[in-house]
Parts: sequence; C-alpha cells; structure tokens
Amino acid sequence: MNQPVLVLNANYEPLNICSTRRAVGLMMDGKAILLANGREPIRTAVSSYPRPSVVLLAYMVARPRRRVKLCKIEVFRRDQYTCLYCGRHAKTLTVDHIVPKHQGGTHSWENLASACPACNRKKGGRTPEEANMPLLRQPGEPTASTEYLFGAMLETHSDWEVYLKGW
Repeated sequence: MNQPVLVLNANYEPLNICSTRRAVGLMMDGKAILLANGREPIRTAVSSYPRPSVVLLAYMVARPRRRVKLCKIEVFRRDQYTCLYCGRHAKTLTVDHIVPKHQGGTHSWENLASACPACNRKKGGRTPEEANMPLLRQPGEPTASTEYLFGAMLETHSDWEVYLKGW
C-alpha cells in the first residue's frame, strides 16, 4: 500500500507522487480517477479494487511555483555527484558552506557546494579566495522541471513516461 502513485492535475500536469493508500482514498472519495493500472488488484474480504499507478484529480488544484527541497542529496544531485573544487567524481561527498557560517554564510543553494573530503579539509573554515580554491562553477538553485523532479522514477515506472513528457 506504500507503492508510489503519480498524481496529475485536472489538466494532466504532474503534481506529485503519493502512496497507493492515499490514491485509493482519493478515488473512493470521488476526488481522483484511475488512469493507469498495471498492478495486481487490492483484495478485501468483500471485494477487489484496482491498484492505481497514475491518478487524475477530478478538479483543478492551484499549484504554487515548484521548488526543489534544499537537502544534502539534492545538493549532490545538482552538482552531478562531483566536487565543485577539484572536479573529481567521488563516492563519498560532503556538503561545504562556501562562505563559512561563522563568517556570516547562509544555508542556501548559492552557498552550498559538493566537496570531496580532501578538498573540504583543505579549505577548512575559510572562503574559497582565502584558501586559493576557486569553484569550478557558481552554484544556484536547480530548476524544478518535471524531468528533474520525476525523472529518477521513470526507471522503475515506465508507464508514467506518457504523462510526464511534454511538461
């Protein structure tokens, strides 16, 4: 019941991913319509229900501007799992504050960079200029495109591709 289900707005725009339990609840309340069912049904003692893979909301939902959540994994993903100081593709990465917090640096997309442990130790609590370690490229907030947000799920859910292309 915790398998992911793609939720589409009434205009077929991808909104988010929810659990099967939530999607079935939306369908039973008449708030969503089943679009894709490629899985075994949900069986109860009395009846059987289709297990959704993609649902369409019955009404339009006003969606705020999409943003990528600021977290460690998304910083690594934005930087393509490479160190922004030396360019190495490392198995273990750390998140580095470009301007250290004790010097007034913030916890923001523009001040966070992926760094290999060696570069992070070398830079220490200094700015890149003080450590003579220039950034290979200036970091920023990634664009919250449909491909960026849902692209990783296409490997395991190929039936979603029809609904995600074009957005």
